[in-house]
Amino acid sequence: MDFIDTHLLSLILFIPAVAAFFMLFLPKDENKLFQWFALIASLLPFVLSLYAWFEFRSIQPGFQFEESYDWYAAIGSSLHLGVDGLSLSMVLLTTLLTPLAILASFSITEKVKAYMMLFLFLETGMLGVFMSLDLLVFFVFWEVGLVPMYFLINQWGSANRNYASMKFMIYTMGGSLGLLLAVQLLGVLFGTYDLVSLYQQWTSLDPDSALLGLSAQTVKTIAFWAFTIAFAVKVPLWPFHTWLPDAHTEAPTAGSMILAGVLLKLGAYGFLRLILPLYPVEAKYFAGALAFLAVAAIVFGAFASYAQSDFKRLVAYSSVNHMGFVVLGIAAAAFAVGTEDARIALNGAILQMFNHGLSAAGMFFLVGVIYERTHTRDLEKFGGLFPLVPVYGGILIFTSMASLGLPGLNGFISEFLVVRGSFGVGVNSVPVMAVYTAVAMLGLLFTGAYILKGIKKVLHGPMNENWAHGEHKLTEINTREIVVMIPLMALILWIGLYPAWILDVINKAVVMLF
Repeated sequence: MDFIDTHLLSLILFIPAVAAFFMLFLPKDENKLFQWFALIASLLPFVLSLYAWFEFRSIQPGFQFEESYDWYAAIGSSLHLGVDGLSLSMVLLTTLLTPLAILASFSITEKVKAYMMLFLFLETGMLGVFMSLDLLVFFVFWEVGLVPMYFLINQWGSANRNYASMKFMIYTMGGSLGLLLAVQLLGVLFGTYDLVSLYQQWTSLDPDSALLGLSAQTVKTIAFWAFTIAFAVKVPLWPFHTWLPDAHTEAPTAGSMILAGVLLKLGAYGFLRLILPLYPVEAKYFAGALAFLAVAAIVFGAFASYAQSDFKRLVAYSSVNHMGFVVLGIAAAAFAVGTEDARIALNGAILQMFNHGLSAAGMFFLVGVIYERTHTRDLEKFGGLFPLVPVYGGILIFTSMASLGLPGLNGFISEFLVVRGSFGVGVNSVPVMAVYTAVAMLGLLFTGAYILKGIKKVLHGPMNENWAHGEHKLTEINTREIVVMIPLMALILWIGLYPAWILDVINKAVVMLF
């Protein structure tokens, strides 16, 4: 047990990658073996994450379960791992969704070994971003996560997968170029990439001192935007969002689950872990621009979602809408960091990251369930399916209501906190935030509209007789698929009824950090 306690984070981080490497030596053409091996290998980090969650002391300041190993001593970089309430919530979300996505992939029949290996490598890449306390290692894991997702879309995606995978790679790598230069800048200036040290040294830099022939304040502003654009592309914020609908639409079902459930959270996590602590002055100065982009994502995401006739694209655009609320909460906190309203907004933003991971993963999985049976995502070709698939219909309505923000389910709690905190910042100190929050309500209105449109087109109205008889007869959701949904639905309901168990951890992290 001492070994587990000492190396808890590195075990959670590297078990999936080691398991993926071990899969190389498994016998060929044993698809069931690959599936079950990958599922078990992904469950181990989840069990260890639960152990970390229950052993975590939310009242203890700083990072916990810290580990540090020399990696590149010549430039002051080390494999420094640690978690606080913010990162531990994201680690738990990642280790929960990965085994569910792998279980959802049991219907994959082509190149199963490579598929499962990529998923395990992807899990390590995502976990590394949330655990890293070294800026260079953070960037390495940030980029590592792109490669498995590129191949998952490119090899197992739909008809337009080559275009979608290339667009995904170009957008996200292009956005990261400035991030790499800014990371190098900090390393050169201070001789270390350790985040705990950089938090103090970078923020205490004299703004009037000279760097690269410019004032330190100018250099910090340029570096701020390099960080911001990289994270805005990943969230994605309007107008950097256009890669998302294509990637989601063409990705395999499990790929969409992880893309929406975890990968989008990397960008929001970057805002919280790096931009607010490293650039508090710049973040406050440009918070109005960030809030504007967040509201644009909320409103335009909702409008675009309502306009879709492809079920999967409808859900994809809804992610732009929902992640906009996360960034709105972050912008409110940047305006008034340290105030009660800012903390409420940040609590809502972080909880929204977790909640959206649950509901978006569930929605994409349910789209995949009906697509596997009908081989179409065209909403006009469904209609009246509730009598044929009542269990599927009930699960779809439940998950849709969580996405809509129905009181009693998780989405309501987080969106309410974001709106309450952002509006409070507006009323008490920054009137423009009150205006932005009011405009964001238009997005909430259309959230209800596009969710109800999706339910109506699929489940209600005159039944499409093509799915009632013959070889195209629609079959009910099966046991394996229900097992995928049960943990998501249980957490959606539990957070909706009793959010204190997770908000306590998040809130204490917010109070200590900001």
